[in-house]
Amino acid sequence: MNGGHCAPGRAARLRLRRSLHVASHGADLLDRKLHLLHREHDALSRTQRDCAAGWRACVTDAETWLLRGVVIGGEHALIAAAAGAGGPAVVTVEWTTSLGVRRPASVAVQVPPRAPDTAAPGNTALMRAEAAYREVVRSAASYAAAQSAVRIVEAEMSRTQRRVRVLRRHWIPRLQRELDRVERVLEQAEHEDAVRLRRAHAWHGHGGGGPTGRG
Repeated sequence: MNGGHCAPGRAARLRLRRSLHVASHGADLLDRKLHLLHREHDALSRTQRDCAAGWRACVTDAETWLLRGVVIGGEHALIAAAAGAGGPAVVTVEWTTSLGVRRPASVAVQVPPRAPDTAAPGNTALMRAEAAYREVVRSAASYAAAQSAVRIVEAEMSRTQRRVRVLRRHWIPRLQRELDRVERVLEQAEHEDAVRLRRAHAWHGHGGGGPTGRG
């Protein structure tokens, strides 16, 4: 029967239309995500630049006070001051998730204080240098977190761009070509069915039905 012949083609057409709709909708959503990622990247890049500037300023301030302290007290004063410095800093990173991307949001830095049984730095400049280097550690941690956040978002942007490119340039055109092919096949089949139907009607209309015998 005619219907049985065309059913698979119609099912394929329906499946392809659905797949094409899903792929196009997915590409649109990814385009939207990419737009939002660009906005977030811009904001994070500004934060990164601010953190970098703050870190450089802290380093300059610390180096200035260190140099003054060494000039005033000599190298032995620096060695004595360093002997009483605390242990390593502890950095805690707070994370956030935005647009499906997990990235650093902020940092908390704990710099151990000078050991209580040690003498304070020998002059005011070295005391200022010690405090300034504590700020260097804090600003460096903030800068590192901001830099990491930017890189993570950049990586997600690249992944999203690749997915959009695959959909727009390859997957969607392939689905469209296959749908067009199925449409042509169905159109041809429907045309042939219509021709056969007209011929059948014409044959019956002219009294067709085979020869009849005489008695």
